[in-house]
Amino acid sequence: MAETSSTVPLEKIPQHVAIIMDGNGRWALQRGLPRLAGHKAGTENLRRVIRSTVEFGVKYLTIYAFSTENWGRPPEEVKGLMYILEDVIDRELNELHKEGVQLRHIGRLERLAPSLQEKVLDAIDVTKNNDRLILNIAFNYGGRDEIVQAIQRMMKDGVPPEKVTDELVSQYLYTAGVPDPDLIIRTSGELRVSNFLIWQAAYSEWYITPTFWPDFDKDEYRRALEAFAHRDRRYGKVASGELQESNA
Repeated sequence: MAETSSTVPLEKIPQHVAIIMDGNGRWALQRGLPRLAGHKAGTENLRRVIRSTVEFGVKYLTIYAFSTENWGRPPEEVKGLMYILEDVIDRELNELHKEGVQLRHIGRLERLAPSLQEKVLDAIDVTKNNDRLILNIAFNYGGRDEIVQAIQRMMKDGVPPEKVTDELVSQYLYTAGVPDPDLIIRTSGELRVSNFLIWQAAYSEWYITPTFWPDFDKDEYRRALEAFAHRDRRYGKVASGELQESNA
């Protein structure tokens, strides 16, 4: 059987991985550094994780970069995070484009500075025809807000109640056209959903690691994929073996 370098069988590689990149601030505090230094280290690590995602054969990657609740953080930290996003686009866009990464944004753009909005939209346009990896960046994103907006748009479109289905709701979400995540990874050991992909994560497998995001390397990623490969995904049903036993 052909396998990736991760020792995970190819047929067990998740199509879509989503990551809550948590622990940047604590990583920095452990080293006596300001929290923003942790965010910068986390951004540097993202480049490595994107490369590993391509190598492992994952087709979709969604990263939780900035939530709608993060505006409540200290102003200097919020300002620094905005600068980091802009700097990443400036420094990494050409390389990501060369490597066939298609950038997408999920969340609200309107609270970002006009110049930053323009850069985000330009990055999306430049990479729109790439298909080696679809990278969804959840920036100024909230899962509840996404669902509320989907309902509002359905109402504006005059969708009758009896026409509302799971499939239709999915078409009104930011992630329309993207398969739901098979695996969600959360770093830093926290056991919270944190308003991330609430609808899309209904049947996702979760992998929690105590490792802080800046230290989440290729080996840690491999362990997450190996754990996923051993999961029995039932989607609310019972395993075939259990069904046979119950009918015996």
